[in-house]
Amino acid sequence: MRILTAATHAAASRAGAFTAAIVGLLLSGAAYAHHSFAMFDFEKTATVEGEVVKFEFTNPHIWIYVRGKDAATGKVAEYAIEGGSPNALLRAGWKRDSVKAGSKAVVSIHPLKSGEPGGSLIGLEIDGKPIGGATVKQRL
Repeated sequence: MRILTAATHAAASRAGAFTAAIVGLLLSGAAYAHHSFAMFDFEKTATVEGEVVKFEFTNPHIWIYVRGKDAATGKVAEYAIEGGSPNALLRAGWKRDSVKAGSKAVVSIHPLKSGEPGGSLIGLEIDGKPIGGATVKQRL
């Protein structure tokens, strides 16, 4: 049988605290990366009109994929649009079936800084009806 002395107990406590600190630092980096919105240009807004290709109502953020014309090139592109968390959107009046593939969508976004088709969701209308309260024009 091993008897723990005060010194042994203190060393074990320091090792546990050190391990917890390292794990905390690693997890905080992942959380920080997850919450970075640096890829969006919040100084600009754009409106995308087109057809919903896919809707993902999953944590940590919803995604809406819309096939619409690129305003700069006139070519059809598929926009990947990131929205808020499902929990927050449910409280704002969204439902899991608020958006369906094949629906006509008008989406206001903060576009990606890279110029690729996509952005951060500001407002959404599906088949002419606002989702979550305000129309796209009211949100711009």
